[in-house]
Amino acid sequence: MFTRRFGMTGPMNNCNCDQECPIIEPAINQCVERQFCHEVKHICPINTHVINKHIYNHTYTPSYTCTEENQVINNDPGCCSKFMNNGF
Repeated sequence: MFTRRFGMTGPMNNCNCDQECPIIEPAINQCVERQFCHEVKHICPINTHVINKHIYNHTYTPSYTCTEENQVINNDPGCCSKFMNNGF
């Protein structure tokens, strides 16, 4: 029926023309955008250089010393007075 009305010969879509054939509409294109997130690992080497400074502060503390000397003076008048005036 559809083919006869529009001057087409032969059935469309292998339909029997005694039945109503479905009309195929133009295709509708749908666009779907998808995003995929990927994790890309990067290695960033970080070097820490440690400088140890040893600082010596010099201080001077006086160290006092003392020396001692003992001198012995022996004054012995003696036990007898008669020997005192002996001339020595």
